[in-house]
Amino acid sequence: MRPLLSILFILSIRLVAAQAPISNSTREIVFTGVNVIPMDKEQVLENQTVVIRDGRITAMGTKHVKYGTDALVINATGKYLTPGWSEMHAHVPPIDDIQPMKDLMVLYLANGITTIRGMLGHPKHLELRSRIQSGEILGPNFYTTGPSFNGRSVPTPERGVEMVKEQKAAGYDYMKMHPGLTKLTFPPVVKTAHELDMKFVGHVSFDVGVWKAIEEGYSSIDHMDGFVEAITPGADTLTEQQIGLFAAWIAYRADLTQLPKLIDALKEKNVAVVPTMALGERWQSPLPAEVYTKAPEMKYMKPEEIRNWVEAKNSYLANPLFTKEHATKYLEVRRKLIYECYQQGVQVLLGSDGPQIFNVPGFSIHHEMKYLVNAGLTPYETLRTGTVHVAAYLEKENSGTIRVGNVADLVLLNGNPLKDIDQASNIEGVMIGRQWLSKAYLQAALKKLERSK
Repeated sequence: MRPLLSILFILSIRLVAAQAPISNSTREIVFTGVNVIPMDKEQVLENQTVVIRDGRITAMGTKHVKYGTDALVINATGKYLTPGWSEMHAHVPPIDDIQPMKDLMVLYLANGITTIRGMLGHPKHLELRSRIQSGEILGPNFYTTGPSFNGRSVPTPERGVEMVKEQKAAGYDYMKMHPGLTKLTFPPVVKTAHELDMKFVGHVSFDVGVWKAIEEGYSSIDHMDGFVEAITPGADTLTEQQIGLFAAWIAYRADLTQLPKLIDALKEKNVAVVPTMALGERWQSPLPAEVYTKAPEMKYMKPEEIRNWVEAKNSYLANPLFTKEHATKYLEVRRKLIYECYQQGVQVLLGSDGPQIFNVPGFSIHHEMKYLVNAGLTPYETLRTGTVHVAAYLEKENSGTIRVGNVADLVLLNGNPLKDIDQASNIEGVMIGRQWLSKAYLQAALKKLERSK
């Protein structure tokens, strides 16, 4: 019998190992007995052995799957393996301090998110992207826009053109459009963007309008910005203040028979849509702030940020143009937009806009998934928006599905999300390329990020 101290030493070593990332660069990591949700179609491949080596899926099957004797074997019997999800409307702090960015990456990974697109760029984000790619910083695959194009940053057409050139030279992945661009400043910006092969994404400025935005070839329109105005009679006679954020004040009189025209235009120009329904459902719903502030994930946010969210929510509810009935109708219209866009072949991408009003990064994606299901998508269709659709949008043929040769961006779940989308948050571990992050590691990492009240 081993001495007690030896046993305790061995147990402590195992505990430390469980709470650290495990690399598959030098040896294989193998899932046995796992149910694979490959996402190439709606199916579950039962009792699979999946072998990972050097960031790739090298073998998969039910019989005679070979792997080395030194492999780390994870008994995943009864669990489900899916491709990792994406957050296509994320916000990374636009600051010079990289530590808060590293903390943010933990929130995403702990929620099974293996790809993010930062939507308010900063020069430090280019460093973050480089250090993630090199493996120096643990984080999801990271794409970033440059600093915002808006009414203040683009006071003249000439300055707008300079900004496009600067961001192209700097190496940003996308240009972020924000409100405030005009009929004078918008055209030369997008003309230069097309000349330099820079994709532009985000908001639609009020003076530009969604029809012009689609015509000019946005890569993605986020928040469905401008969509409600496009299908609401008389919207073109109103001011921006009368219409409200994402047309919240006029959506109750939207004409849904006009949807086919909008959807056809999106498809013709291959414009993707990032609905960020979590933003609408949480900020612009008629429910009080207290419904959201009690959520467990709020412990990862600064108290002052939560107070700001509460103030924004209360300000919305106190607006003289707000009524409970109109807010309810507004959300119904947005759900219909999501459902019809998806069913008619528009490329819908998963994104929630965190951290924004009551949207804690990482956790908000699971709210977004639930809202998409509430809009009428099946769990499988919802998961496609964060896997298959994103892989196609990013032109990553080796991503978004589980098959031999694909990158090992994977999530191990304790339940089947095809039957219950809530199981997408029941995470046992995450594989991000060459690193396996166990549940013990993720829980320990999250614990360090908890903030006091």
